Amino acid sequence: MTVTWEELGWERLAAGVGRCRLPGWDCTAGLVLGEGTALVVDAGSSLAEGARLRAQAERLADGGVTHLALTHPHFDHVLGAAAMAGAEVYGAVGLDAVFAYEREELRLDAVRNGLPVADADEAVDTLAPPRHLVSGEWTLDLGGGRQALLANVGPGHTAHDLAVLVPGDPEVVFCGDLVEESGEPQAGPDAVPSRWPDALDRLLALGGEDAAYVPGHGAVVDAAFVRRQRDELARRFGVS
Repeated sequence: MTVTWEELGWERLAAGVGRCRLPGWDCTAGLVLGEGTALVVDAGSSLAEGARLRAQAERLADGGVTHLALTHPHFDHVLGAAAMAGAEVYGAVGLDAVFAYEREELRLDAVRNGLPVADADEAVDTLAPPRHLVSGEWTLDLGGGRQALLANVGPGHTAHDLAVLVPGDPEVVFCGDLVEESGEPQAGPDAVPSRWPDALDRLLALGGEDAAYVPGHGAVVDAAFVRRQRDELARRFGVS
């Protein structure tokens, strides 16, 4: 039975492209449909959330999740990744090292932010490094004329920020937490503040003036919003 994006609580952004705002931390997850393929952008904060996300994506795709892109290594975006078993996983270069050597900090961050300890332990224990590491740009052919461009645009919010551009009308850019609409962008201990404005410049060059920019948290925004946030971050961190 065909189901619509809206029936599952998703926001349709363009033909075959949508996103949902996950409960708890208002984290965005995206979905790009191709021909017999489905690319999920970010995996949620736990295995249970990742499993729910996968089930919804498969209903919308009428098939399996074939690709997963992780925008950056924060718990609310990656700890559901193991629920996407069988998908080809992509991340920025260095994401593999975070998963290998900073797992305990990832677990502690999740617990500090309210994820139950058992859920955090289970997710971290099953977290595997991405098979595909993006150093510049990587074009995915999803079939049926659908492509998605993965771009390593960081560092900024973290040292390993990946954006996903989906050509279409409009073009859609999944920004991860390089852009946040529901609150001030968060600069934690793994942020690279001096480079963040440059990352947003690359994001704007990628999407252009007419794209829909999908933040890691909050409502979809336009290029003018991203540019204002870029200038605010530059003032905040004393960079040009």
